[in-house]
Formats: sequence, structure tokens, C-alpha cells
Amino acid sequence: MNFHVTSGTPEKQRTAALVVGIYEDEKLSSSAQRIDKASEGYVSRLIKQGDFTGKKGQALLLFALPGVKAERVLLMGCGQKDKVTAKNLRQSWSGAVKALQACGATEAMICPLEAKPKDEELTQWARLIVETAEQALYRYEHTKSKKESLKKPLAKLTLLLDQRSQQPLAEQGILQGQAIAKGVNLARDLGNLPGNICTPTYLADEARRLAKEYKSLKAKILEQAEMEKLGLGALLAVSRGSRQPPKLITLEYKGAPGKQKPIVLVGKGLTFDAGGISIKPGERMDEMKYDMCGGAGVLGTMQACAELELPLNVIAVVPSSENLPDGAANKPGDVLTSLSGQTIEVLNTDAEGRLILCDALTYSKRYRPDVVIDVATLTGACVIALGAHASGLLSNDQSLAEHLLAAGQTSDDRAWQLPLWDDYQQQLDSNFADMANIGGRGAGTITAACFLARFTEEFRWAHLDIAGTAWLSGKEKGATGRPVPLLTQYLIQRAQEAKAS
Repeated sequence: MNFHVTSGTPEKQRTAALVVGIYEDEKLSSSAQRIDKASEGYVSRLIKQGDFTGKKGQALLLFALPGVKAERVLLMGCGQKDKVTAKNLRQSWSGAVKALQACGATEAMICPLEAKPKDEELTQWARLIVETAEQALYRYEHTKSKKESLKKPLAKLTLLLDQRSQQPLAEQGILQGQAIAKGVNLARDLGNLPGNICTPTYLADEARRLAKEYKSLKAKILEQAEMEKLGLGALLAVSRGSRQPPKLITLEYKGAPGKQKPIVLVGKGLTFDAGGISIKPGERMDEMKYDMCGGAGVLGTMQACAELELPLNVIAVVPSSENLPDGAANKPGDVLTSLSGQTIEVLNTDAEGRLILCDALTYSKRYRPDVVIDVATLTGACVIALGAHASGLLSNDQSLAEHLLAAGQTSDDRAWQLPLWDDYQQQLDSNFADMANIGGRGAGTITAACFLARFTEEFRWAHLDIAGTAWLSGKEKGATGRPVPLLTQYLIQRAQEAKAS
């Protein structure tokens, strides 16, 4: 979709559809007041008659209002005025965009500032409008024989501002929103693809495609023979049960001088996880195609970074494999030697994500990173603890953790910090190796992070467990694209800090 910014009064705008906000308790936004005045109280009468209440998510399309030049006016319910939040307005705006798409308007105009919370910056607000619109219009059709075809799809959206001086900030928000939306859509597409298509080789080819599309990106793929020479024993053990060859995918973005230490993003790329010998229950096992959403999110973030041309050096590392039962698969009781030289007793082959991640984290050291952030659909325990609302965050550096928490708050892609105390490390004790790959039933998310922490002692590191946030189940089943907004916002913040220093 194309996004634009202009300034003026709403009742004088010639557009296929004009979106104005209505609050509960018969409160009109400033643009709605102007529309109401121009139409001689038409909107007010509708509300008094009970045709529209202004509840969050409600939408009502009006045609040919007298005194208004827009062909259509869409009333958007914003909820209670004193309780307006970015999240609530996302829901309202998402519903409005779907209504616009359904009515056949090819272009529309929204008056965005009146619903903006006082503490929200204009750039951020414009960005959220763009992200939400793109998210509302997303459709997965890659594996459908019949594609949904709209004769008149919504193709252009204009943000109508009160003052021309506000346009530069809004335009900056549009650029950020479009870049993040592209990254989110890439992550959603990769996550939604079935495991027979989105294999480790497919992910590697996707990295190569990004490198061809953006000159600032460079892809490098380590094949199985190279990994064997280097000694990535943990990653290779996971891949033994699969006929699909494993890949270690790296994608480098250079937007700053070489002396600037890179930010390394490590994403779990387990393209299908049956649990190996410790096989999962059959119910909802199809959703284990989403076990590569960490890798997909990292690739989506790299695309957003390249789109924004951020003055940073960023490197993505995606260890990719399948985890299937086979005569050659690793078994409970096996002892593996990781790239770091540390040995691991496998007590459960379904705790494989940490095995491929630990080798990738060790591999990241060669880049002499400023920070390393890994992203993984790692533990069911995180879903139990935080549900689908927040990603779990653990870190060996509190400053890094706070920056990520702030980025999540700003982007409305929130995380919640859990403790990484040494007290939990003893749960990983093993009689036969340096550590076990699981720590028992209690504190599963934390002990998984404690396992990873043993491979990150030489750099600042944070772990995002996105097991609850990477996809939705049920009727709305599908990948969410998280945490692309959080990670991109973190990179934007780092770029702003670099510019200011």
C-alpha cells in the first residue's frame, strides 16, 4: 500500500473515504465535529438515535454526507476518551481498515492525531497506523490454488494533519512503519509456510534472496561438511534424524564503519519439530512448523534494517534444521560435544532448540559483537507463564534488558523480564557431562536460558522466548511476525544513540 501525508480540514477533502473517530458517551473527535457541523448535525443525530455508540472496534460507513466532499465517511469507534491507548486504537484502526477494504474504496484518508494519546510521539503514532493497516490487510495465499482477488483493493492511505509543520515527523513514521511491516510480513510468510516447503535450504535461499535485493546485505551459508569440520556437534546432533541437510545461515548488514562492533541477532530456525525420539503428542503437532519463527523474525528484522538504512553493523545467525525421529537420531542419554567444547547430556530430544542455539551463540563470538540477542520459540513453560501477550526476556546484562523492554513498550511488542539467577543453574547438573539439556519441570523457561547463558559468558547477551507470541492458534491460526517490531525498534534506538554520540 502507498502512504502519504497532507494537511487541511476534513470536510473539504476529496477522497473515496474519510475516517473520523467517535468516542463513547457521544463525544466527537475534532474531525468528527467538523464533519458534523458541515453536515448540519447528521453525525450527532445518528449517535443520539443509537445507530453508533463509539465502542472500540465499531465501524459505520456513511455515504454522500451533505456538506462533505468525501464520497464516504467511516465512523471509527475509539472507546472511552480517557482510556485511549495505542493498543486500543490499533484494534479500532484495524477494524476500520478491514471495513475500507470491504467497501471497495481504493484510497482513503484518516485524521490520526485526534486519537493520539498525549504521551505518544507523532512519528511513533504514524508508524503504528502504517503497521496496523498492513497487518490488517495481510493475507497468506502461497499454498492456495485459488487466490483471493479484489476488484478494487485499498491501495492508498493518506494521513490528514492539522498543520503542515507536522508532516516531516509523520513521514518519518511512515518510513519506519513500512519497513517494519515488510519485515513482519516476511516473518509471517516464512512462519506460515508448511514444513515440506520451508526447509533449512529454503531459509538459506531466502537469506540469499535478501542479499540480492539489498546491497547492504551479504549472505553466507555453512553446509553440513563445514559444520563438521568446525565442530558444531550440538546442532548436527539435532539434524541427524532428518533427510533435510542442516544450514548455518549468516546475513551481514553493514551500515557503519568496520570499527563499530556489530549487534548479532541469533534466530532459532527449526523448520519442523516432531520432538525427535522424545516425540511430541499428535495434537496440534502441525503447529511445529512455527518452530522456526525465531529465525524468520531475525530475517524480517534484517530486511527492515536494510530498508531503513540504519547506521549500524548487524549480523543475523540462523541455525536451521529439522528435529525428527529416525534410526540415526540422537537419543536420550547421548552425550554431545558442542562447538564451545562443553559436553551436554541429552535427557530429552525435544529440548533441541537450545542445542542448535548454543552452537550458534558460540559461533557468534568470531564477530566480536557489542551485544548478542537470541530469539527462539523455546519453551512451553513460557506460554504457561506469559500467554500470548508478552515474550519472555532474560539477560546477563541489565542495561541491555532495559533497552529491549523499552523497545517493546514503544513498539507495542512487549516483553517481560524473568530472573537469570545462579540458583537455577544446579537444575542442569549431570553425572555424565558438563550439563544436561533440561532442568526438570520447575522454571522451564529460566533453566533453558540458564543453559544458553553457559555459552554467552564472553559477551553481553539477551534471550527472547517467543513461544507464546510467535503465532496464534485456533480460528485465527497464523504467524504474528513478532518480535520484528521490538527488535527493529531496538535497532532504531541504537542508531539514534550512535548519531547523537
